[in-house]
Amino acid sequence: MKRYISELIGTMVLVLFGCGSAAIAGTVLGNLGIAMAFGLSIVAMAYVIGDISGCHINPAVSIGMWIDGRMELKDLIMYIIFQCIGAIIGTAILAMLINSAPSLGGYMATGLGQNGFGAASSVGINLYGALITEIILTFVFVFTVLGVTRSEKTGVIAGIVIGLTLAFVHIMGIPLTGTSVNPARSLAPALFMGGVALQQVWVFIVAPIIGAVIAGLAHKGLYTEE
Repeated sequence: MKRYISELIGTMVLVLFGCGSAAIAGTVLGNLGIAMAFGLSIVAMAYVIGDISGCHINPAVSIGMWIDGRMELKDLIMYIIFQCIGAIIGTAILAMLINSAPSLGGYMATGLGQNGFGAASSVGINLYGALITEIILTFVFVFTVLGVTRSEKTGVIAGIVIGLTLAFVHIMGIPLTGTSVNPARSLAPALFMGGVALQQVWVFIVAPIIGAVIAGLAHKGLYTEE
């Protein structure tokens, strides 16, 4: 249970500060600032809960770990459940904070860092482009996580590497889809926003899962003798 609670807290922090930066200060921070907010959230949590739960705070990472044989199916299911709960709590806190600042116009006006394509994308990327983008970005991120956490030799720097990797996939992905690579991070804002965000959220659940499966299989294939 300590592992599950750790995943809840970590995902809550990621969503609150990552999506919060996009929703509240996106025009000031720019894409690079938002990307760093997501990345630094991972760095902070990795060194706090990494020894407890591994600091997945992302269903895609947990799926990759499961495929690579590093966790049992029961734990995978529980991790995903608690990650989603943490994301919802983080979004609820963010919505409350936004609503407490009248100048922001309410959380519906900010978008809560939602993901999207078509009219919901700043560059108007279509459905197929969004799917491909999220699959590739998730593959790169999960593949990196699996690689840097495989050996104890790289354990000390794993949090920094993972955080920087999340930041750099966001730099490319934010203009395209808002960057998901994390089904829990996408689901929570969509539940609060409803409408188009909720209609499109399936893309940001399915694509990261596909990317994670590919990453898990690729990593397992490269590191096994068979």
